[in-house]
Amino acid sequence: MAMNNETTSSNLTGHFLIAMPSLNGSAFGHTITYICEHNEQGAMGIVLNHPLQLNLDDIFAHLEIDDVSATRPDAVLAGGPVQTERGFVLHEHHQDKTWQGTQSLANNIYLTTSQDILDDMAHDRGPEHSLVALGYAGWGAGQLEAELAENAWLTTPADNDIIFRTPIEKRASAAAAKLGIDLSLISPQAGHA
Repeated sequence: MAMNNETTSSNLTGHFLIAMPSLNGSAFGHTITYICEHNEQGAMGIVLNHPLQLNLDDIFAHLEIDDVSATRPDAVLAGGPVQTERGFVLHEHHQDKTWQGTQSLANNIYLTTSQDILDDMAHDRGPEHSLVALGYAGWGAGQLEAELAENAWLTTPADNDIIFRTPIEKRASAAAAKLGIDLSLISPQAGHA
């Protein structure tokens, strides 16, 4: 019996992937990932709970943004192992502002990859709720479906409160709780019925 609440052929855009214990020891051990895009070519997501030893103030300084008016100690996340030098801002809609590299995802969640949003964030003109990640998680065609078939992930529709208003260290357990699952009680040894 599969532990996923979605069929493996579903489009998981706008869903969470919650790592099962079988992924412990890998780059995805203990992670929760928001899936930004999933189609027949593969999938792309942002890991939501692996903070780096960087914060937004460090990013503003690195980008030499002048006259920063907002102190932003928010942790910058390790969004995944692909293109770790590239920044991604996951955010909710900002009614008065749009940015160059913004893509609408699902449920009022947007992904922006252009530096103009960071400049606005440094000057208190950015989105009210956001997170910044370096890198992303990527899967080739059929790869995520194969991992789902092996019960490597739990899936559930994403929740903006978990992404933007839940402490980083509680995001995976909060998402699993939506499914009625306590991650601390799941054994690393997978069984097959």
